Amino acid sequence: MKPIAWAAFAAGLLALGLAGCGEQPQTGTAGARKSDQKPWQQPMAKDHVVPGLKADDAAAWEQQIRQRAQGQNDYARAPAAARP
Repeated sequence: MKPIAWAAFAAGLLALGLAGCGEQPQTGTAGARKSDQKPWQQPMAKDHVVPGLKADDAAAWEQQIRQRAQGQNDYARAPAAARP
């Protein structure tokens, strides 16, 4: 290879090597959810609040999860005549 090609190759390797060193630390923010809390004890995001769902209410949270899961159940959504 020509010396210019080697220099370009070395510069590319150097750029790739330094790009990996520039990663920023990914730390949680003050409002981030903590994994050691129960799901119903975590702070709710303002854009995901469901009417009737209160913080620290395990029964209401479990009911909401059941409703969401039932909405994704294809057998429950299919008409009764189409079932085998």
